[in-house]
This record gives sequence, C-alpha cells and structure tokens, in this order.
Amino acid sequence: MKCLFTNLVIVAAVFASGSIADEPVPPTYRGSYFVNGEIHVNTYGLPEGKPLTTGHHDFKPSWSKTDDMLVFFRRLKNDPVVTNWITAICIINVDGTGFHQLTDGTHTEFNQTWTRDATNTPIWNRKNPETKSFHVMQSKVGGLPGEEVSLTDKHYHTWAYTCLTDGRILVQSAHPTLGWGYFLMTPSADHQPRYERIDCELATKGILDRVSISPSEKQVCFEYQTGFKHKNTGRTLYIADFDSDKRTIANAKAFANEAGNPGWFAYPRWTKDEKAIVYHANETGKGKLFLYTLKDGSTKQVSTNNNADYRYPHTEATPK
Repeated sequence: MKCLFTNLVIVAAVFASGSIADEPVPPTYRGSYFVNGEIHVNTYGLPEGKPLTTGHHDFKPSWSKTDDMLVFFRRLKNDPVVTNWITAICIINVDGTGFHQLTDGTHTEFNQTWTRDATNTPIWNRKNPETKSFHVMQSKVGGLPGEEVSLTDKHYHTWAYTCLTDGRILVQSAHPTLGWGYFLMTPSADHQPRYERIDCELATKGILDRVSISPSEKQVCFEYQTGFKHKNTGRTLYIADFDSDKRTIANAKAFANEAGNPGWFAYPRWTKDEKAIVYHANETGKGKLFLYTLKDGSTKQVSTNNNADYRYPHTEATPK
C-alpha cells in the first residue's frame, strides 16, 4: 500500500499543472525511449529504473507489434554530420535479454522499425556511399550480419517511415520515373517494388518527416516544415486523416509548435489505443517527453528528470 501511495504521489506531482490542483492524471502508457544515449522501457510519467543498454549511444527504439522486442541503432562512429555516422542495427528483448546485432557496423543505417504484416520483419534505411542517398533494407529476427537484403534499388533514394498490415511501406522517394514524393511501396521478390503515390496538399509546400501510421491505419502523425531545404528545428507536429485505399493524407491539424518556434519538436508516435501521441521537444538544450491527448487537446510533460536528455519515444507494441 505504501508503494502504491508513493507512485500515485509521484504521478500527481509530475502531471499537476499548478493552477488546477485537481486536474485528472491522464492514462499511463508504457513505452521505450532514449535517455542520455541509453534505452529505457518504462511507464511514462514515472522515474526511470535500470536502462536496457549501457556503455554505448543507442538510438530510436521501435517496439515490435508482438510486444516483446525493440529494434534500434547503435552509433559506432560519431561525426558532426549525422549522415556520416557509422551505425549497426540491433534487436533486444523488452526485458533486457537477447541482445543481437543484425548488421556488421560498417554502414550508415537509420530509422529502423517493424513490419505489421504478421512476419515481424525489421526494416531500416541504409546509405549508399556512392550516391549519398538511402535505400530500404530488411533482415529477420535472429539474422546474421550479411544476411540482410535490399528492398529498393540503391541507385535512387527511398526512405522508409512506417508500415501497413497489408505489407506496404510508407516511403519518401526520388523515383527515377515517378519523381519525388511520398508513396505506398509494395516490396516484391524480384526487387522491383511497386510505388503508389500519396496525395497530400501539405507535401506540395514542404517536407513531411518521421511519419507514423496509427494502429487502425486511419490517421498519421508527422513533423512538417514549410519549404524544401531540410532542417530539424522549427518544425510543427501534425495529425491528419489517412486513407490507404485512396492513398491520401488530408485534414491536417497542428498539435505542437504550430507557431514554428525554433525548438526541436520531433518524433511523434502513437499510443496503441490511439488516444494519445508521445513526442519529444528540445527548447532548452535538454530533450523532454510529452503526451498529447486527442480527446481534449491537452499536453503533459511525461519525462521526469529535467537534467537528462530524453528523445525518441515509442509506446508498447506500437511500431512507428
């Protein structure tokens, strides 16, 4: 009873607004995220316990739909230019056991996630050092370095964001015949994937990035910047309707940094029940985690240590 009371006091202290003493505590969600280069699994709004990974810089854990594994990348060589990092794609169980490295650590590889088509396949983006563009890779749980295969042609840029249950992948691509844009890409055994263009008015005016499809596949959340000169700061976070049959993203609504202030607002990700979105923001030199609740439009800070750097939140069993 004493432990329960202590946890309730901690949660109340974290979420109290100061001006509304009896403001209700939002639902608690379990998730994975980065703190000072280490990966944690924790209930948002409670202090962290022991990290899953230590002694390295590990980034962007994505939680498998089967609710038992995280896929992430480990930075092996740093560089002032992020796209010059050398990384390795890794898997670990959410209980901290079963660490396994999928790639050999000689490439620049980012944005790993899981398919949602019941195969539980890890996918990610690999840089082609000759063209400087990226192409989409996949492996398998238990796979060895060198067993990974390319899903897209490495000679033109394709960047995977998030997956659908029917096997399609939402990508950004500079396709050699279809041109630049956002597509639903269907992998094929002959390595000639099918690209279906997504219609989105915002995409005609700027960049959508870190796109995540909701579990029901009826909505998306994403970062957005006006203009096509890539920058990470000053972006606005949006939620929008998504139609996978018509291939449309429409009715976009800003929910964080609508004014486009110069902070880093990034990595919006869904909760499994689709009632909320977690994201990180950095306006003071340290990243913090926030929970946006769709029903009432409220936003709560759910990171607890303002002296630590929090980033890349996900929620339980909800791949990005």
